[in-house]
Amino acid sequence: MHNPAMASLPTHPPSPSDIAALRKSYERAELGEQDSDADPLAQFDRWLSEALASAVPEPNAMTLATVGSDLRPSSRIVLVKGYDARGIVWFTNYDSRKGRQLAGNPFAALQFHWVELERVVRIEGRVEQTSAEESDAYFRSRPLDSRIGAWASPQSQVIPSRSVLVANAAKYGAQFLLQPPRPPHWGGYRLVPDRWEFWQGRKSRLHDRLQYRLQADASWQRERLAP
Repeated sequence: MHNPAMASLPTHPPSPSDIAALRKSYERAELGEQDSDADPLAQFDRWLSEALASAVPEPNAMTLATVGSDLRPSSRIVLVKGYDARGIVWFTNYDSRKGRQLAGNPFAALQFHWVELERVVRIEGRVEQTSAEESDAYFRSRPLDSRIGAWASPQSQVIPSRSVLVANAAKYGAQFLLQPPRPPHWGGYRLVPDRWEFWQGRKSRLHDRLQYRLQADASWQRERLAP
């Protein structure tokens, strides 16, 4: 029996030559000034809560962009581990490429992309290290393998093979057993925002973009940006 629905299915997946023709109409939601919070942190909390409730893949994943002394930007994915009025927190190796870049230029940009909700959040600001107490507390909460991994991996350095990591993990596992301390080269960063942007996809590429800029009196100026 002929199934009309089958006629609409593609006969083959898109090829690289088809990329320019890919299209998506964004129609899930809208973002108006009257519906958004005057405080960008409260707006972020609302959207992140909705992303968590919607069970989107890794809603806590964010792109972190930094700039080195050579003025070349670089980006990578990290996981947000906390946020409050002080800023957005993640943890990593201070000797990594991003750590070295932040040491020389303590400003960065973050981006969350929740594809299924057709939403993006961009955050910019100054970056500072969290206190040793904050880093210690989070480190103790990590699984044992992750704590050993913080010692085993010389992050961003060239290594001859994966066997280096395996050997290091065995070495530090034997040395520290169940109580590895936090490495001195590992800890938290906090981005202190001075600019936020909330992007909601809309039909006909007329997307909603609300920007919040920190003012001299510590208030936030909310503005609409053209898409």
